[in-house]
Amino acid sequence: MSPLCGHEHAVAALRTGLGDKRLHHGWLISGPEGVGKALFAAKAALRILADGAGPPVSAPGLDVPDSHPIAKLVEAGSHPDLMRLERLTKDSGTELARSITVDQVRSLQRLFSTTPSLSPWRVVIIDAIDDLERPAANALLKNLEEPPSNSVFLLVSHSPERLLPTIRSRCRQLRLSRLDHGAMTSALEAALPDADTSEIKALAEVGEGSPGRAIAFRGLEIDALDRVMRDIAQAGDPTNSKRSQLAQSLSLKSAQPRYEAFLARAPSLIAEIAKQRSGGALAEAIRLWERAQDLAGSGTRLSLDPQSVVFELAGMLAALAPRQDSRAA
Repeated sequence: MSPLCGHEHAVAALRTGLGDKRLHHGWLISGPEGVGKALFAAKAALRILADGAGPPVSAPGLDVPDSHPIAKLVEAGSHPDLMRLERLTKDSGTELARSITVDQVRSLQRLFSTTPSLSPWRVVIIDAIDDLERPAANALLKNLEEPPSNSVFLLVSHSPERLLPTIRSRCRQLRLSRLDHGAMTSALEAALPDADTSEIKALAEVGEGSPGRAIAFRGLEIDALDRVMRDIAQAGDPTNSKRSQLAQSLSLKSAQPRYEAFLARAPSLIAEIAKQRSGGALAEAIRLWERAQDLAGSGTRLSLDPQSVVFELAGMLAALAPRQDSRAA
């Protein structure tokens, strides 16, 4: 299993509960996408089960040696006291279902209907709890309200504010933050052993504290995309030619990964520029950032027309140019 870089406070919180043998039954693991929430949940589950089976693991953090018998069972997907819920693959085999269903949540009763097999603990990972359909969320809530004995729920969430308040209130919340430069570099070096120093440095910069995001950007010529966006933000685009060209290039089906990278990078660039401003210019930049965040978030979620989305977002970048009339956005 890959190493977990950073997140020392969250690791310490879970280790404290594990050491006291008084683990809270529900842990809500939240934070930006790509910072390691799923990895944290997986490593936490393995450590709980390995320590419970005994003897306690001596490795630091949440690490468990690959040679440990429990680690081998978990890697093979055959540990009887661990269940993972995630969106299933549709019949086509190439697309994921829209949500985690109530039947999947109800299937947990198979785990809870028997005593733990290899340790005192049973562990459930849900990645991500944001994907639960409403009946499934209600079914899960019953388990959180009256948790089966010696059971731990590790719930990954990208948007905890959208969850049922009753679910949040029954969990101990661990928020994972974006990684600092050192942890980011270590995470990328571990994940990309074939990458050279210059590539790691470039990916660490564009990843903005999210290793998952940085890895997703690999090979997409993000530097060139950034140069185009910065040119629009610095020089403006009075004839709309630059943003039209950008919109056309990113609307191609083959350009989907770069389109998604643009959706992530455009609001970040606006935020970067906003930090350099004050007064009315700062207020206008913040307004543009809020609009960009909203539009970029809706782009893929609502399947909006990519060409229109890119054109509008590029217009917001152009509105940042000196003496550029923001109404052109």
